[in-house]
Amino acid sequence: MPTRDRLLACLVAVTWGLNFPAIHLSLEQFPPFFLVALRFALIAVPTVFLVRPPGVPWRWVLGYGAGFGVLQFLFLYAAMAAGMPTGLASLVLQSSAPFTVLLAAVLLRERLTGRQALGVALAVAGLAGIALHRADVDGGALLLPVLLTLCGGLGWALGNLCTRQAHAPRPFALTLWMSVVPPVPMLVVSLAVEGPTAIGGSLRTLGTTTGLLALVGLAFTVLVATLLGSGIWATLMSRHPSSTVAPFSMLVPVVGTGSAWLLLGEPTTGTELAWGALVVGGVLLGSTGRSAVAAQRRQPPGHGPGQEAPDDRGQHADHDHEAAAHRLHAQRLEGEERQPGHEHGQAEPEQDDEPGRLGGTGLAHPHSLPRLDRGVDAGKALHP
Repeated sequence: MPTRDRLLACLVAVTWGLNFPAIHLSLEQFPPFFLVALRFALIAVPTVFLVRPPGVPWRWVLGYGAGFGVLQFLFLYAAMAAGMPTGLASLVLQSSAPFTVLLAAVLLRERLTGRQALGVALAVAGLAGIALHRADVDGGALLLPVLLTLCGGLGWALGNLCTRQAHAPRPFALTLWMSVVPPVPMLVVSLAVEGPTAIGGSLRTLGTTTGLLALVGLAFTVLVATLLGSGIWATLMSRHPSSTVAPFSMLVPVVGTGSAWLLLGEPTTGTELAWGALVVGGVLLGSTGRSAVAAQRRQPPGHGPGQEAPDDRGQHADHDHEAAAHRLHAQRLEGEERQPGHEHGQAEPEQDDEPGRLGGTGLAHPHSLPRLDRGVDAGKALHP
């Protein structure tokens, strides 16, 4: 993975990490399911009228929107509304990275190198250390919010795989059209679960301080986290294997925990910073090595699946050369039969036994061809 793409992946992690405090501000004003519908509707409406379709099969657009847009944020916003701490939510959601690697190995047959596997293991260990520490400090997170956030991570992983399979020629257009999928189903869920009263109340009080801060958070979520962050992420997923890109999402909780401490006053200890450093090291280890896919593509010719070994190709080449030599020899004999002086009963000129050279009396016949007794050598002479 080039250095530029690694820096872009880190930029995405920063924007997504800062998005968690922004979501927290928005959830102070809007019901969670309605907020999901609203954030994507703000992108979907201009997309339908101004942006050409991404040029990929619609099943991948629907799959990307359903996984990344609907499942991830439905469960994440529900978990945060149910009391999931902002920093801890940014941590648990990164279960999407091991989910992506596992699903890519099972469904897409992507192979992991030992370096990548070790990097993912270190990052997961760092995430587990932060989670255990936060659970102990906060008196233990409720089971339901944690499970909901894990379901959000699984939805994100499914979206990653659809992005990878789409191979979009214009990844940013794919990100925009993905936003068309969530608004309608999430609005239906919001009306059924939260009700029109809660939705109307959140819209009527937008002039308050809480409402204005919610709009600021929503603007960051739409413009920076979704358009910029998800657009870059879709581009990286289209360029590289899922197992190479996905581990960078493990950097998100490092940013999310730090920003929650700075902006929302959630405490961050030295222990969490140490575990976060392990996460960073694991991501760097897993992303700087050559992936199994790239290694397979760089194998010498003849060593890949479906290719012949060099010896086999040499044998086939010898057979081709020998056949060419026999054809050339037949042409020589046919030419000699048509030459004057080769009538029945006349002596045939003497020729050397050395292949490829004329005999002494053979020089008197300018139309005669060299003797080609060794088929392979003759064939090689045809390919200088």
